Amino acid sequence: MSANTTESRMTNYRWAITSLLFFSVAINYMDRQVLSLTWKDFIAPEFHWTNNDYGTITGFFSIFYAVCLLFAGRFVDWIDTKKGFLWAIGIWSAGAMLHAFCGIATSGITSGKWLVGFEEARKVISTVDDIGIVTSVSVTLFIFARFVLALGEAGNFPAAIKTTAEFFPKKDRAFSTSIFNSGAQVGALIAPISIPVIASKYGWEMAFIVIGVIGFIWMGFWIFMYRKPHEHPGVNQAELDYINQDALDEVRENNNIARAEKKIPFLQTFRYRQTWAFAFGKFMTDGVWWFYLFWTPAYLSDVYGLTSDTTMAKTLIFVLYAIVMLSIIGGWLPKYFVDKLGMDPYAGRMRAMLIFAFFPLLALLAQPLGHTSYWFPVIIIGIACAAHQAWSANLFSTIGDMFPKSAIATVTGIGGMAGGFGAFIINKGSGALFDFASGTTMVDGKALVMTKDLLAAGAQYLNGPMKFFGFEGIRAGYFIVFCICAVAYLIGWVVMKMLVPKYKPIVIE
Repeated sequence: MSANTTESRMTNYRWAITSLLFFSVAINYMDRQVLSLTWKDFIAPEFHWTNNDYGTITGFFSIFYAVCLLFAGRFVDWIDTKKGFLWAIGIWSAGAMLHAFCGIATSGITSGKWLVGFEEARKVISTVDDIGIVTSVSVTLFIFARFVLALGEAGNFPAAIKTTAEFFPKKDRAFSTSIFNSGAQVGALIAPISIPVIASKYGWEMAFIVIGVIGFIWMGFWIFMYRKPHEHPGVNQAELDYINQDALDEVRENNNIARAEKKIPFLQTFRYRQTWAFAFGKFMTDGVWWFYLFWTPAYLSDVYGLTSDTTMAKTLIFVLYAIVMLSIIGGWLPKYFVDKLGMDPYAGRMRAMLIFAFFPLLALLAQPLGHTSYWFPVIIIGIACAAHQAWSANLFSTIGDMFPKSAIATVTGIGGMAGGFGAFIINKGSGALFDFASGTTMVDGKALVMTKDLLAAGAQYLNGPMKFFGFEGIRAGYFIVFCICAVAYLIGWVVMKMLVPKYKPIVIE
C-alpha cells in the first residue's frame, strides 16, 4: 500500500528545471546591466563618450541580438536544448568578460602600448591628444564585445522557452515562464548593489570579469541536472503523464501524434499570421524594456545628479526592480482565466495581456511627477517594467499555444529578431535625441554635450536646449521617450488581436 502510494505520487522535477532557467535569466540580465551601470560614471569619462555614443553601442547590440535570435532559435531546434544552452551561456559569458579588455585594446591601438594592465591602460589613454580617436576606437571595440555577448544571449530565451515546452503542459507554461522570467528582476536587483561597488573599488573592468565568471559556474549545474523528461530519473511516470497531457489529448482527438512532431520548414513559418502576431508584439514592446534597462541609471544621473555609485542611486534601482517582482502575477492571471472561467489558453493570455497593457500608460506621468520627487518616476518605471514582464511571459507562451514543439525555438527567434530591431530604434534614437535635447557645443572641432562645466567655462550652445510640453533640455527628451513607451503595449495588443482574433493552432499536414 505504502509502496504503491509512493510510486503514484507525482514528482516535481519540472520546477527544479524552472529554477535553473531562473538563474540563467538572472545571470543574463546581470551581464547586460554591467555596461548600463558603469558607462556614465566610470567608462564615459575615460573614453569621452556622449549619450549618442552609448546609444550607438546599445543600438548595435540590439541589432546583433535581433539577427542572432533569428538563427539562434533554429540552432537550438537543430542541436537540441542541452547543447544549445551550453553554447549560448558559454559564448555570452566570454563576451561579457571581453568588455574588460577594451581599455587595453584602446591603449594598444591609439598609442601602441599593448602589454599593460587595466590601470596603466587608463593612464596611457589619458595622454592621447586626439580625443576623437580614443572615442571612435573604444566605441568600436565595445560594439564588438557586445556582438559576442549578443551572439550568446540570443540563445537564452529560445532554449528556455523550448525547455518549458518540454517540461510543462500548455496551461502551466505561462506560469513557469513568468517564474524564470522573474530572474531578470533578481539579476537587476543584485546588479545595482554589486556592480558599482566592484567598479569603484577594483575598476570597471573587474565588474565585467566577475559577472562573466558566474555564467561558467551555471554551465556545470546544467550539465548534471538537465535531461529530457522521459529520460530523467527524477521524473516518474505520474509527472511524465502530467507533462504530456496535451499530447495525450491530441492522440485521443486525432489518433495521429506524428503530426505534432513534424518539423516546419524555416521559411514556411513566415506564412502564418500567428508568427507575425508574435513578432509584432515583440517589436512594439521589447525596446521599452531595453530602454528602461539601459537608460534608467543614466536618467538618474542626468536629471537628478545621482551617480550609480551613490547610496541613493543604488536604493532607487533596487526598489525599482523589487517592484518588478510583482510580474509573477503575469503567469497566474491567465491560469485563473483558463481554470476558473473555462477560457482556452490563447484567449486567457490575450485578456491578461490587455490588462497588463494599460499599466505602462502611467509612464506619461513619470516626468511631470518627477518635479516633485525622483521617487515618482522610479516607482512608475518599476510598475511599467512589471507590466512588461507579465506581458512578456504571456506573449512567449502564445507560441506554445499555436505551434508544435519542433518549431517553438524557431518562432521565438523570429519574434526576438523583431524585438531587437524595435530595441535598436529606441536605444539609438534615444541617445541621439538626448544629445540634441541637451544642446551641443564645438570644442576643438568636436561636438560635445553641453554641461554645467562647459557653461561655466564660457561655452555657448550650438543648438539651443529643446523645449517640449513645458520640459527643457534632456528632460524634454526623456519625456518624449516615456510617452512612446507608454502607448506601445496597447498598439501591440490591438494589432495582435487583429492578426489572430481567436485560438487557432498550427496543424501540419
